[in-house]
Amino acid sequence: MAIKKVVIAAAGKGTRMLDLSKDKPKHLIEVNGKPFLSYLLDNLYFAGYRDITLVAGYMYEKMEDFSNNYTPPQQGGLEIKIVNQFDFSDKNGTACPLMSVKNIKEQFIYISGDNYYSVEDLKAINIEDDFNYVSGIESIAPENFGVLVSEGEFLTGIVEKPKEFIGNMVNVSLYKFTPEIFEKINKIEKSPRGEYEITDAVSMLAQDHKVKINKIRGFWMDFGKPEDVDKLETFVNGNNQKK
Repeated sequence: MAIKKVVIAAAGKGTRMLDLSKDKPKHLIEVNGKPFLSYLLDNLYFAGYRDITLVAGYMYEKMEDFSNNYTPPQQGGLEIKIVNQFDFSDKNGTACPLMSVKNIKEQFIYISGDNYYSVEDLKAINIEDDFNYVSGIESIAPENFGVLVSEGEFLTGIVEKPKEFIGNMVNVSLYKFTPEIFEKINKIEKSPRGEYEITDAVSMLAQDHKVKINKIRGFWMDFGKPEDVDKLETFVNGNNQKK
């Protein structure tokens, strides 16, 4: 495996989870008696990754306790380094976890800690070349997501929740980055909702012809709303994961 390092963005509270996240980060909400984040880490392990940086924030102590006690599904070393986003920045937004790991000098995988990906797709994003990659999946309701606009295999931009149809390939927050991403993070400004968006930095890279699109082949599940708990429990119980 070419790329070893994975950064997981898991600093948010998860307000859409309502009362389920009032006493814990949404990433630790249990699915079949096991914290959601365990399932993501298990699949990263099966995909061959061993160097994990977990960027936490909300209820940091609980995330730290989880990372200290997480056991991989098989014997073998898995190093989890946990970073407190609030030690580095008081800004808000999806770009902020990257502001906490600017010392990375190598290519790395960057994923959202409240999303669940197949082992197949976690392996497929491991592409060691000079380009950055954003993963996408075809959606029947692209207006609810960030839509990937492309020219051939290259990304030209990301449009958040477009009011008019511009395509159905949507962003699933699974990236491969080169250190070039940190140059763009330094240049982005607040979005209309008053936050710093990772998609703005990715769109800047796309303008430099530096981003390609990687299509999801296995599965992707968002873990953001209370009803997603039951959906994931049903999925796991059905043994439908593609390893």
